[in-house]
Amino acid sequence: MSRLTIPRPVALPPWLGHALRIQRGPVPWHAVLRGALAAGPLLLGAVVVGRPSIGVVAALGAMLAGINDRPGGRRAAVRRLGVPAVGGAGGLVFGAYVGAWGGGAWLLPVLFGVLGLLAGAFSAVGPVASAGGTQLLVAAAVGAGMPLPEPGWQRALFFLAGAGWLIALRLVLPSPGKGDYRFGGERGAVAAVYEAVAALLAAAGTPHAPARRAALTAALDQAQDAIAGPRLRLWPGRAAEQRIHAQYLAALPLGEAATALAWAGEPLPARTGEGVRRLAAAVRDGRPCGPLPAPARSDAGLRALDDALLHAADAFDRGTAEPPPATGSGPVDVLRTAVGPGGREYGVRVALCFGVSAAVAQGLHHAHWYWLPATAVFLVKPDLGPLASRVLCRALGTVLGAVLFAGLAALLPAPAGLVAVVAVCGALIPVATRHFAAQTAVVTVLVLSLVMVGGEPAASWGRIGETLLACGIVLLVGHLPWPVRRGGRVQARLATARESAHAYLRHVLSGVEQGAGAGVRAGARDRAHRWALRREAYRTLAEARAAIDLAAAELPALARHSAGSEKVAATLERLVDTTTACAVHVDDTGRLPKRHEERIDALLAELELELELQLETVA
Repeated sequence: MSRLTIPRPVALPPWLGHALRIQRGPVPWHAVLRGALAAGPLLLGAVVVGRPSIGVVAALGAMLAGINDRPGGRRAAVRRLGVPAVGGAGGLVFGAYVGAWGGGAWLLPVLFGVLGLLAGAFSAVGPVASAGGTQLLVAAAVGAGMPLPEPGWQRALFFLAGAGWLIALRLVLPSPGKGDYRFGGERGAVAAVYEAVAALLAAAGTPHAPARRAALTAALDQAQDAIAGPRLRLWPGRAAEQRIHAQYLAALPLGEAATALAWAGEPLPARTGEGVRRLAAAVRDGRPCGPLPAPARSDAGLRALDDALLHAADAFDRGTAEPPPATGSGPVDVLRTAVGPGGREYGVRVALCFGVSAAVAQGLHHAHWYWLPATAVFLVKPDLGPLASRVLCRALGTVLGAVLFAGLAALLPAPAGLVAVVAVCGALIPVATRHFAAQTAVVTVLVLSLVMVGGEPAASWGRIGETLLACGIVLLVGHLPWPVRRGGRVQARLATARESAHAYLRHVLSGVEQGAGAGVRAGARDRAHRWALRREAYRTLAEARAAIDLAAAELPALARHSAGSEKVAATLERLVDTTTACAVHVDDTGRLPKRHEERIDALLAELELELELQLETVA
């Protein structure tokens, strides 16, 4: 009798697995509503008054802002949406005047290349800078390659008006949650931190603890971003702002204690996280926290957790807290990142892709040549996925979107039907951003509808060809041999994480040298500075980990340049976790336990060894 053999599932290559991965989660209905009320109504108003071209530009500004409209606080959304919109307006002005000036078929690609070099270098600074650089370049291509009757400065104003309309909807329309709706996003982000602390406490002593600690870092990063937006002093919410900040700051010592307890590796009683869960519910519902469970103070970690709970209860009652010392990036740090290895490598790649695609597009000899360089700008962005994955998704999404638009354009009346398509696509963007191919398909339909309303003839099949050309250019540039060491983005992120981890470690060890004789006031300031350093260490580690995971999913020819980075990041994470455990013990006893000291020395030696092995691997 023959034995039945069950075939094993086929393991997909990382780049293909990434292309098939879809983000999951609830539908952001409020963002869907904002998308429906943004580009479509703007275009409709312009068509009604007989100026469809200004509606096209305004709707384009609203669409690009909608791509960046993610969950979070309202004030942070002003920066997240507004800064890229300003970049896009500048790109429109640049493109309009450079395109009108001409200067020869060779000069415009050179100017585009220089602009791509600058925008790409500063895109390495962070997500907002990356979005700003992208909109700058896309708008420059549109300004130069889309013939419109308005001068460049008017296009920029209408573009800003479209993005500003979406920002106004983001600020005015209610969001889910109880209490003051203006701070619903901030409250939700801070409540998620307390829930992540409780989950980490529940996972202590289990194999799930490292994942829960990473989830706590992600929740703290999101909360930090949510409350970091500009203060809108025209709104009467000063007390509410202070309360949210106090609740966020009160979560920092809780996260420190929970990390130390998870590092110890001992399971905790189920009631340990009950107080933290009650604090999470109080933040989310905007109500007092009420009585908390009785403390458990049997060791240094539990005593730190109890003290942090008492501190949180006091902060919830007072509703105010002293802000932590600033550890963010200043202008010098921003410039250093832009001219560093990651910024230089990405800037050169963007410059080549943007300049070459502009030259090829002009060589095709048609008036609407913006699609090719604009597509190349999106394709070259590493935060949209590995190179092969995003090229595949872009090609498939463009084909799907172009075919769908061709059918809609043949069936729907113009311009009313196309305006309706724009409104529907605007509503779909917040959902489509979960997968690059879906986002590409929706944006393709929206943009083709916009330009057809603006007077451009339907060109679905031409857009498919230009997209495939852009894919080829970006693939070629991505695999060209470079005179410098590859993997600069990963190495830059790892270097920043190492600096932050060592700064945190030095601060904790300096507390051991000084002893426990400082006054209470100085001790409180010292702990606040330590929590800020800890936040910076974990945040930079998370950014490095994200860059490493992205590089590992590239094709082998590119992935090998970041080989060994995973082990370095893992060692750094253990070092920062151990430093956190040391900080808790130093607070409790004023000295460093012997096993903690030995563990620090071993991790530092392991880190040096991993760095040497990494250099040998990628050499």
